[in-house]
Amino acid sequence: MSDTSHTSSAGAKHVIGVDVGTGSARAGLFDLDGLMLASAKRDITLFHEAGSIVEQSSTEIWTAVCACVREVVAASGIDPASVAGLGFDATCSLVVLGEAGRPLPVGPSEDSNRDIIVWMDHRAVPQAERINALGHEVLRYVGGRISPEMETPKLLWLRERRPQVFDAAWQFFDLADFLTWRATGDLARSTCTVTCKWTYLAHEKRWDATYFHEIGLGALADEGFARIGQSIVEPGSPLGQGLTAAASGELGLVPGTAVAAGLIDAHAGGIGTVGIGAGPRANLGYVFGTSSCTMTSTVEPAFVPGVWGPYYSAMVPGMWLNEGGQSAAGAAIEQLLSLHPAASEAKELSKRSGVPLPVLLADMAAQKAGYSSDAVRLVAGLHVVPEFLGNRAPFADPHARAVIAGLDMERGLDSLVSLYVAGLCGIGYGLRQIIDTQADAGVTIDNIVISGGAGQHDFVRQMLADASGKPVIATKAEEPVLLGAAILGAVAGGLFSDMREAMTKLSAAEETYKPAQGAIADRHAKRYEGFKQLQALTRELRTF
Repeated sequence: MSDTSHTSSAGAKHVIGVDVGTGSARAGLFDLDGLMLASAKRDITLFHEAGSIVEQSSTEIWTAVCACVREVVAASGIDPASVAGLGFDATCSLVVLGEAGRPLPVGPSEDSNRDIIVWMDHRAVPQAERINALGHEVLRYVGGRISPEMETPKLLWLRERRPQVFDAAWQFFDLADFLTWRATGDLARSTCTVTCKWTYLAHEKRWDATYFHEIGLGALADEGFARIGQSIVEPGSPLGQGLTAAASGELGLVPGTAVAAGLIDAHAGGIGTVGIGAGPRANLGYVFGTSSCTMTSTVEPAFVPGVWGPYYSAMVPGMWLNEGGQSAAGAAIEQLLSLHPAASEAKELSKRSGVPLPVLLADMAAQKAGYSSDAVRLVAGLHVVPEFLGNRAPFADPHARAVIAGLDMERGLDSLVSLYVAGLCGIGYGLRQIIDTQADAGVTIDNIVISGGAGQHDFVRQMLADASGKPVIATKAEEPVLLGAAILGAVAGGLFSDMREAMTKLSAAEETYKPAQGAIADRHAKRYEGFKQLQALTRELRTF
C-alpha cells in the first residue's frame, strides 16, 4: 500500500523513516519540509500461545521492512541516491540471535523463526515480581518497579526456563537495535532502547553490574555486557559506514547511505510531535496505538512513582524523559467492542462500508451527539476502566484488570456506540491520571500532542481533550511516528545540526482540540473520580 499523491523536485534530498509496530512494518519517504511523499505497509505475524506468550520473527520483519522501503522509493519516483539518511523505530521487543545472526527459538514451539519475545508478552511476570522484591537502586530509574514488558525480566525467564537458548545466544537485541545492526553491521545500541527497557544508566554512561548479579543475570555482567551492548550512542547518531552492500541491495538504496541509531516506536512519535510550539518542556507526547505511551521531557530528573524513568537522553538528547502509558489502548477498545452482542453486526457494517470499526463507531457517536463533547451525555451511568492487560502507569501493576460498570441488556448498535464512548472516556481518564501523578511530582505540561493510528479521528481527539482536561494538538504530519524515524535519518545524514533543530523544522501543529468547559467538564470530573474508585475497588476484590 503506498501514497503517491506528492512529488519532489529534481536534486532534492530525502529521508526515510521505518516504523515496526506490533502488527505491521511501515516506511515513509519525506522531503526536508517534513512532507511525506510516499508510504508503504506490510502486515507482520503475531504468534500467540498459552501462558501470555506472544512471539514474532525477525526474519519476517526484516523482509517486510525491505519490501516497504523498496516500494516507497519506487512509488515516489526519486533517485535512491537522493536518500540522505534512514531511521528506524520499533516496539521494545526482545530479539535473540545465535552465532552469525542465526535466529533462536524463544518459546516452547521450538520454531527458530520465532526468535522475538514481543513487548506485550507477559510470560515474565513472576521474574519481574522477584526483581522488584529485591529493590535494587537501578529501579529508581524505572519509576520504582520493573515491568514484565521490559527486557531484564524476559532475559531472566530465558535463563531459567530455556537455559540452552540463553547460553547459545550471541546477541540479545531490542528490535530497533536489531534493525540498525541488520542494516549496518554495527552492534551499537541506542540510548533510548537500553535506558528505557534494559536498565542502562545513561546519565552515568554505564551498566550496573551489581543489579545483574543480584537478579540472576550475572553472566551478562561477567562477559562485559558484550551480548547486550558495549557501545551505546544517542538516537540519531550515524552508525558504522552506513548501509552495507548486502542491506542496500535488499532495501533498494545506495551502499553507505547514513543509518541512524534508532528509537522505540512510541519515542519516535514523541520526536515527530513534541518539537512544535514551546517545545518538549511544554508538550506531552501521546502515542495512541495498540498500547499508549506518554512522554514528558524535563531539564532536571524527576522521580515519579509508577511512571517509568527518569531516563537521560532517551528521546531528546540532553533531556530527561518520564514515560507512562497504558498497556492496552487501541487493543483495549477492540477487546471491549468484541464483548458486545452487536459486535458481529458492527463488523459486517464496517466491512461493507470499507471503514475500520473504531472509525465507524466514532462517526456514529459524533453524529448521534451532534457536538462531539456532548457524547459524554450518552453514557450516563456506564463506566469502563479498560485495563485488560494491566496498568502500565501510574501503578505499574501488571495484575490490574478491566472493569465495566452499568452495562444493561441492550443488544443493538446504539448500545455498542455507547460502550465505545465509555471506553474512550476510560482511556482519557487513564491519561489524566498519569498527568496528575506527574504534576504531583512537579512535572507539569501544557498540551498533549497526539500521534498513533488510534488517535487520528477528530471525535477521538476531542473526547481525549475533554476527558484529560488538556488541549490535544494534532500535527501537520500525516504519520508522526514515521516522521520521527525519518528525523533520525535526517540528523544521521548531516542535514541538520542536531535533533532539536530537525524536530523544530520538520514538525508543526495543525489543529488544537480544546477541552470543553462548564457542565461537560464537571461531568468528566465526576466520572474521573468514579474511574479511580473502580480501580481501587477492583484491586481490593481481585484476591478473592
